Amino acid sequence: MLKNSVLLQGMAGAAALAVAVLARQWLEGSMWRHMVLQFPLLLLAGAAWAGALPPAWQGRSINQYGITGWVAASSILAVLMIPRVLDLALLRPEVEVAKCTALVLAGLALRLSWQPAGRVLQFFFLGNLLAMTAIVGLLYIDSPLRLCNAYLQDDQIRLGQWLVGISSALGLAWLGTVTHEVMQREQQQQPPVR
Repeated sequence: MLKNSVLLQGMAGAAALAVAVLARQWLEGSMWRHMVLQFPLLLLAGAAWAGALPPAWQGRSINQYGITGWVAASSILAVLMIPRVLDLALLRPEVEVAKCTALVLAGLALRLSWQPAGRVLQFFFLGNLLAMTAIVGLLYIDSPLRLCNAYLQDDQIRLGQWLVGISSALGLAWLGTVTHEVMQREQQQQPPVR
């Protein structure tokens, strides 16, 4: 059963990477598709492959409490939100390869860091990452200038709206999950009513 799960996760990662690479022209034809569709596909590929790693790799001491993975993933995502990097990824194949590799590694790091981090560190890193994403989205919306040479300003505004919406939805989903877990734990700890 475990072997099937590992195989399925490996295949899911390969499928996500294949879609991100094969549909590259269409995905990168729009600024919002580039960041809202291609980025998550590459992150998903890395996250799926992390689940396919041998158990010995998943608990490495270099990633105590998930801090190393969260810092790496946050740094990668922060750099890739810079408009100039998006332009360079479209113009230079080596930057495109570096972008794709970095996003796959960020997905892998996030998956390996999620459980070890615990709720407090998840809140810290996820809160910072989502806030950064929302602020970048607001900058894309409010900027009077076109920030990416490769994309039109309307596309930039649409991307900003998506980034604000996605970061808000992810934050609410995480809070809902934590609230549900806390309520379940409290119900289990209450003595039975007689």
